[in-house]
Amino acid sequence: MSDGNGGSTAGNGSGEGRERAPGRQRKRFPDISSRAYEHPADRSALVALRKLSGFDTVFKALSGLLPERSLRLLYLSDSVRVGEEQFPHLHTMLLDACYILDLPKVPPMYVTQDPQPNAMCIGLDEPIIVVTTGLVELLDEEEMRAVVGHEVGHALSGHSVYRTILLFLTNFALKVAWIPLGNLAVMAIVTGLREWFRKSELSADRAGLLVGQDLTASMRGLMKIAGGNHLHEMNVDAFLAQAEEYEAGGDLRDSVLKIMNVLPRSHPFTTVRAAELRKWAGSREHQRIMDGHYPRRSEDKDTSVSDSFRESANHYAESVRASKDPLLGLVRDLASGAGGLGGRLRDSFKGGSTTPPKGSDGPGKGPEEPGKGPEGPGEGSGRA
Repeated sequence: MSDGNGGSTAGNGSGEGRERAPGRQRKRFPDISSRAYEHPADRSALVALRKLSGFDTVFKALSGLLPERSLRLLYLSDSVRVGEEQFPHLHTMLLDACYILDLPKVPPMYVTQDPQPNAMCIGLDEPIIVVTTGLVELLDEEEMRAVVGHEVGHALSGHSVYRTILLFLTNFALKVAWIPLGNLAVMAIVTGLREWFRKSELSADRAGLLVGQDLTASMRGLMKIAGGNHLHEMNVDAFLAQAEEYEAGGDLRDSVLKIMNVLPRSHPFTTVRAAELRKWAGSREHQRIMDGHYPRRSEDKDTSVSDSFRESANHYAESVRASKDPLLGLVRDLASGAGGLGGRLRDSFKGGSTTPPKGSDGPGKGPEEPGKGPEGPGEGSGRA
């Protein structure tokens, strides 16, 4: 099912039915493994989640108890199923996304009435993609193509299973909030699931870029999710500068507040997603995929777990080294053997430098040398 010129065509997912010529040529990735685009933090967070005490027990129990059939009937009865006769432009995008990422079975897709722009991929046995009317009305065709690719990426990675459990446990935690110990146990798993899901969104953003193959459209979509349909009032570079300021600005108090702000969220902050995606789009890893050199699903069974651990560990080490966040800067300096912990913490919380003056054993031993604060490389690092 190819146009013979490196572009993509899409069928109905079963190998039968019509083919269509895409609006523009896009590369296809036969047999691509989700490992090709998965963010290292996605894999490591999921590994950490599986090691969380009690998670295996809860997962096995919920796999048999979750009312998935009820969920499917709910969307079937109270939403609009995307197809050739309903939202045909979304149907075409879905077929095209599944073809580009070589997803064997096209998942059902529904549009549900909700002014909040959102999209999700849920389901235990088989994934279901749901998009809100708010999102459909907000995005143009190429922006929406990236979102559909994002959700197909979730399906290919198997994220829908854990997303479904996260939704169930979040609602369950509210019902057992009056039971102190029971609520704490559930919230520990919910917190772990949220941490993983925030990282999985970075993976799915990459999948959306592989499908849309238009970085500008991906950036526009994220800006619209953050600021609404006012593109004439927004600027990509200024938007990405916000991510740089967010990461590097403030003192340790701000670092703690960042952690507190992100804990209840299922998605990373939109500026952070945009910065991460643009960084990946310019990487050698992305270019190799576009050149046809990527991990294949047929090779997944031979994947080394230790290699995945090593890659994730290397990613986190590099993230700490490159981060401009004051807290990670302090962690990096302490790991390197810098002294004066008490004074450094005091100065950091006051917004001062976390680096002792040259030639001293700690803060307060002499004038601080300009330009010797915590440093990192110059590169910086919604919902749908």
